[in-house]
Amino acid sequence: METAAPVSSSPRTVSEIYRDYSARRAGLIRALTSDVDEFYAFCDPEKENLCLYGLPNGSWEVALPAEEVPPEMPEPALGINFARDGMKRRDWLSLVAVHSDAWLVSVAYFYAARLNGNDRKRLFNMINDHPSVYESMVDRKQRENKSGGVDNSGKSRHSTKVGTLFYQSVCSLSKHYRFYRLVFYSLLQRSSDGKMKNSRSAVVEDGLEDDEEHSETLCGTCSGLYNSNEFWIGCDSCERWFHGKCVRITPAKADQIKQYKCPDCSKKSR
Repeated sequence: METAAPVSSSPRTVSEIYRDYSARRAGLIRALTSDVDEFYAFCDPEKENLCLYGLPNGSWEVALPAEEVPPEMPEPALGINFARDGMKRRDWLSLVAVHSDAWLVSVAYFYAARLNGNDRKRLFNMINDHPSVYESMVDRKQRENKSGGVDNSGKSRHSTKVGTLFYQSVCSLSKHYRFYRLVFYSLLQRSSDGKMKNSRSAVVEDGLEDDEEHSETLCGTCSGLYNSNEFWIGCDSCERWFHGKCVRITPAKADQIKQYKCPDCSKKSR
């Protein structure tokens, strides 16, 4: 447990990256389910910053982060042990699972950087056929609660995909972690010229924003109710939301804006 295990030969093809992802995922699920007591004991808050690694051989490890700066590959969440005793056990494990899902995707796409668009899409679809780490952990707990013991019925009955589950789990845990869904979905929703969409507007444009959060949101210009089928944009200064048509902002124009200020805030800053 001194340092993280070094990276072996890097996977290059879609099938190699997929196998690496599957093995790491299996290790993380094992740490948070069948080996959860052992994992919990390893994460002593009195120790230094610890990370949970899923390894390419299907095992898991709680270890210090890599010493190289920048690291050889994306690192998992740092210091997971510090929050262990300050949260309910279930909530802490859920938080670790969400971070683990984010790390798995980042590692897979780190290796996939040299793949073309079709291969990246194929890789995502292969990854998306698996339940997420978070879903696997929650599903196992629910089945154990229903049966009073371990259910050996096999695969999860849930058909929810990784992208949707990841989005929902982040929203349910804390608003602080919602930047993951923005990064995750803006990564997947590239415009035709290869540039990233504006993360805030892309989430609303694709209907992914939390319906409960915006069920009573009014346009700052016309006072119309929020509708996920329309393009909306949020002001980064006053945090009000607007119909794109009311402030004359199109999705294409939003792509070019790093920080949007509504007309009122623009006037105040002059």
